[in-house]
Amino acid sequence: MVRQFPTLSDAALSEISPLPPSDPPDLLMDPAGKLATSPAIWREHVRPATLRHFRQQVYGERPVGRPDDSRAEVASETDALDGTATRREIVLSYSGPGGEGRFTTVVYLPKAAKSPVPAFVVINFTDPDPELEKNRNGHWPVKEIIARGYATAVFNFNAVDPDRADGFKDGVRTIFGKQPPASDAWGALSAWGWGASRVLDYLETDPDIDAKRVAVIGHSRAGKAALWCGAEDERFAMVISNNSGCGGAALSRGKMGERVADITRRFPHWFCPNYANFANREDELPVDQHQLLALIAPRLLYVASATEDAWADPEAEFKSCVLAGPVFRLYGGQGLTSDTMPPPDVAMQDGGIGYHRRTGKHGLAVSDWHHFLDFADKNWCKP
Repeated sequence: MVRQFPTLSDAALSEISPLPPSDPPDLLMDPAGKLATSPAIWREHVRPATLRHFRQQVYGERPVGRPDDSRAEVASETDALDGTATRREIVLSYSGPGGEGRFTTVVYLPKAAKSPVPAFVVINFTDPDPELEKNRNGHWPVKEIIARGYATAVFNFNAVDPDRADGFKDGVRTIFGKQPPASDAWGALSAWGWGASRVLDYLETDPDIDAKRVAVIGHSRAGKAALWCGAEDERFAMVISNNSGCGGAALSRGKMGERVADITRRFPHWFCPNYANFANREDELPVDQHQLLALIAPRLLYVASATEDAWADPEAEFKSCVLAGPVFRLYGGQGLTSDTMPPPDVAMQDGGIGYHRRTGKHGLAVSDWHHFLDFADKNWCKP
């Protein structure tokens, strides 16, 4: 399923008005009014409460973590990219009350780098294709990643849970979920993030991979899944979302472009059913997306926007990054280094949160990847 984005004229774009402004929830306050003044209070009181709200009202409750019988089988191993890399196909399988499931992840390892190496796990829209992998592909530019000394793994999220309204009948949510889904049942975004965690399970067993330095990345709806994956699974050392917009990095309150009513009408299966209750009622949400970004702290976070992606709303994405800062500072670090949006194509990378806004439309480009790789170099002490 290819997501279609509204094509809006300049005149139409000028008529998009934001929702009435309101104050976002205090990300340092728990429901009982306890203020987090230390990382310990945040982790013990505020973070669990914030996670609970997102699980119950936005992304849904996952009924399973790593299945007891999960298995990883190396289906193939070959030289690739003119001998500069090793390409492995790994079949990940599991079973539950609703049957059996499996999906394939393709892993590339740089031969020139000294093992173990950091890695990028890519939540992708399609199956890996050896021919496409040889070319410059913005969604997964294998050559560039390998040349920088990183490993990378990719999987098709549709193989984990199909991207359609009745996908829960055929994917991992059938295997481990109850039917029909409850109002707080996990949606497809959570299922796709669950798949990324299963890839990390395998990477932790691979001696060529530094499992303490693994990033999860996604674009658009996969960017939403990557953020929720990083919130749920703290093993990921870096979380990257590209053009994730509504239900991703962008604030819901005061947002322009796509809103809760739009996304839950067209893609209700991405979220738990409860999320639709907040259509045109964003002010009543118990959480907002800056709190999702704060759940990544003190790990590394990168949010990328595009200048012409009004549907995602770059300003709302950037503001969410700014508002997530206090939790990064609570840990003694820094979020963004400025609350002023940088010019197009200029990356802000000196804090725990990286950000840039690429010139152009909704998409993931090789130039975006160069910014992500630069951020990894800077923070993972690569020469």
